[in-house]
Amino acid sequence: MKITIIGQWGAYPEKGEASTCYLLQTENYNILIDCGSGALASVQKYISLDDIDAILISHYHWDHIADIFPYQYNTAISFNTGKRKKPLEIYGHKKDDMFLKLNYNEYCISKEIDEKTILNFDSLKVSFNWCKHPAPSLAMKFQENGKSFVFSGDTEYCEGIVEISKNADIFLCECSFYDEDFGKLKGHLTAGEVGEISNKNNVKNLVLTHFPHYGEINMLKEQVSNKFKGNIEMASKGKVFEL
Repeated sequence: MKITIIGQWGAYPEKGEASTCYLLQTENYNILIDCGSGALASVQKYISLDDIDAILISHYHWDHIADIFPYQYNTAISFNTGKRKKPLEIYGHKKDDMFLKLNYNEYCISKEIDEKTILNFDSLKVSFNWCKHPAPSLAMKFQENGKSFVFSGDTEYCEGIVEISKNADIFLCECSFYDEDFGKLKGHLTAGEVGEISNKNNVKNLVLTHFPHYGEINMLKEQVSNKFKGNIEMASKGKVFEL
């Protein structure tokens, strides 16, 4: 497994960057995890849009899905010019009517996922768990060759995120709030909560993402380290992690 950070911002992208999007690659598959604002321009620095097989959507907030819709136009043009050879598969849950917009003629095929779904892309296994967020949101676990990569999606502290992230080799976790925000804001994790979950779950490598647009974001890593003594990385555009 190879994971490339395409976008690491929450809400909206900073200049020249993207909101939530990650590229996961195996020997035979190229998969986007979420596709937020700015993702389409950024991902093309690493791969052709025609070579992406699937998109997995955690939830339907715009900072996670905004660029799916221009991507649909891309697939139509690529099909009609002979560049794309098969439809783009877009996986999302049905707890929102937005699911109905994922299908786009014969170019994009929508497929349902929920907490009971198991996807197999050759040797890559993908499972899901519901988390706590104002919009229904799924965390994702990717397993291959005895290694696991977990993406939190957007979530508050809840049993769903604790359960799915146990013993993760890489835990890509949203870190939207500083410790001083605890109790003031809802829908996301504070740095201390991320550290607590990671410490409790014997996470091997923690990667922080979905950053706020206020404060000094490097403080998030420092606050996480008060609770978690393992390896901590800050997501940034183009950074690569391999398992």
